[in-house]
Amino acid sequence: METVNLALMLIGNSLQRIAAGASGVLVGLYLAQLANQGSAIGAGLVGVLGAVSFSAELIAATPMGIASDAVRPRGLMAGGSLLGAGATQLFGMTGLVSIFFISRGLEGVGAAAVAPPLLAHLTDVTDHKPSLRAKAMSYFELSLLVGLALGGLLGGQLWGKLGARAFRAVAVVYLLSAALLYAGAVGSRSHGRARAIAGFLRALHHPSLQRLAPVWLCVNTIVGLWLGPTLIFLLTHKSQSTQFLDGVFFEHPDRVGWVLLGYSIVFGLGVTGWSFVLPHISLPRALHVTLFAMLVVCGQLLLFNHLGSDLARWIVGVLTALSIMVESGFTPAALALLAGAIGAQSGRGAAMGIYSVLLSVGAIVGSLIAAVLGRRFAVDGLIYGTLAMAVIALLFVQRLDAGTEIPIAERA
Repeated sequence: METVNLALMLIGNSLQRIAAGASGVLVGLYLAQLANQGSAIGAGLVGVLGAVSFSAELIAATPMGIASDAVRPRGLMAGGSLLGAGATQLFGMTGLVSIFFISRGLEGVGAAAVAPPLLAHLTDVTDHKPSLRAKAMSYFELSLLVGLALGGLLGGQLWGKLGARAFRAVAVVYLLSAALLYAGAVGSRSHGRARAIAGFLRALHHPSLQRLAPVWLCVNTIVGLWLGPTLIFLLTHKSQSTQFLDGVFFEHPDRVGWVLLGYSIVFGLGVTGWSFVLPHISLPRALHVTLFAMLVVCGQLLLFNHLGSDLARWIVGVLTALSIMVESGFTPAALALLAGAIGAQSGRGAAMGIYSVLLSVGAIVGSLIAAVLGRRFAVDGLIYGTLAMAVIALLFVQRLDAGTEIPIAERA
């Protein structure tokens, strides 16, 4: 039964991420359409809207994490998906910028109500099961990738068939997510209000969280650079630059979802492989390997974006895919490291809430950097930002405690 419930929650989380991914693609396509029709909309506004969603998630993440310690996570997760269903319908109803901001803000709050409680519940049910925890965190990352892959594909296809009405269809996916999250989290535990607050203060000062924080911040800045709506805008707007990727889907914007699908399949294969490797390797070493792979990916993407030969692009593309598989292990390794340190106690929800705050802060910074660099350097700008963040993260990862060099499988 425990395995079935875990599967239901991870599927529910996948559906929530599918809806969020589809919504993000629809935002980029909808705004690109308005811009192509003459509206005063550019990459700057698109990047800021991405930051609004992440800002709302930032503000709500810690309170939601604490709440998942005080009450059972079950209702919080289901409520978050329901909020996302309502928010996503608002965006396609009007061309008013104010509605765009409200919609993205509410969707960010909904995301915050799902991720920290779900991670807290996974920490609970895998307590004293380190190998299962490593796999659960890898499968959690896979559920995010499924959302990115199918969400991008779904968003592109729905846009081609329904136009602005596609936002309504995405709301239905959010409703299915809410049902599965509620069903799978049966038996989730709470620790009460007083212990939740005490747990938050303890988690805030936990050495593992403090050492991991700057590394996680840098990596999630990279997430904001690439997974915000700016990239979709750059791929689908009318461009005059010589970069291969800038405006590559201007005439066929519905195809952008296939790119996200291909990326997610490659990334997912890498995470699947890491789910078997992580129980037998020191986690800080895994972080070093994945961050170095990010540097390699940056060089390969720059080359890909400026090659003139289709054959050369295919060769570089294959090599880039292999490097992406290597870099994919960062998030499950970081989550397993934090979950193993905090354990199943009051404060685990708060710790995951803080973790999500760092994700949101990084994503906000990444979205704003994407708005600036994307406007100045187009797709190359996103690569420059990624390279800088990966270098900084590698410097900070050196601070991780040598005591964490214990493979997960050996932890009690």
